[in-house]
Amino acid sequence: MTRRSLRPQLNQIRTWVRQGRTDAWIAHQLEVTVQQIQSFKREQELEVDGEEATVPFTEEVDLRAEDDAAIAAELEEEERRRREEEERRRQEDEEREAAEAAAAAARVAAGETAEDDSDSEADDDEEEEGARPRRRRRGGRSRRRTPSGKSLEGTFDHGEEGYGLWLDPAIADDPIYAEHWAGHRPVEVVVEEDQIIIRRAGTEDSES
Repeated sequence: MTRRSLRPQLNQIRTWVRQGRTDAWIAHQLEVTVQQIQSFKREQELEVDGEEATVPFTEEVDLRAEDDAAIAAELEEEERRRREEEERRRQEDEEREAAEAAAAAARVAAGETAEDDSDSEADDDEEEEGARPRRRRRGGRSRRRTPSGKSLEGTFDHGEEGYGLWLDPAIADDPIYAEHWAGHRPVEVVVEEDQIIIRRAGTEDSES
């Protein structure tokens, strides 16, 4: 404890000494050491003897025993509060560690779930790509490969500039078309009720 002057407490200490208060009790009340009280009593000649030591009290109480019991009770109370505080802190630390462990486990579980979902989606995409035929691209346009001689779709249209027949772009993949019709060629057109026949100009069929 920090040493401090006890002179301001002289009268109070004198009263306590006459009442028979112990040095330990007085030191505890003033928050100083027992040695300081004993030294101060010698300096101020507060040691009681003779008649002063037997000052009559209204109640016959053993003040020394009472003081010792009070000090012991206060010390026990302080120790109890200290143990309770340590126990409270220990429980808080355990709860915090448990919460952190649970949060870490949740993050790990969430990461594994997300990874499993990603792998599953990737597998599904690969299966779909494997089952879906690949389309060939030419000239930036998608065309459908057609066996030779197979019918193709087309559109007959007309407008201010004339009449036209638009064929499915997949016709360019037909080997017969590539061999006999590709490029700019003059044609003859025969219009019938349910069909329009197109022939190359100058063929045997057109001559007959």
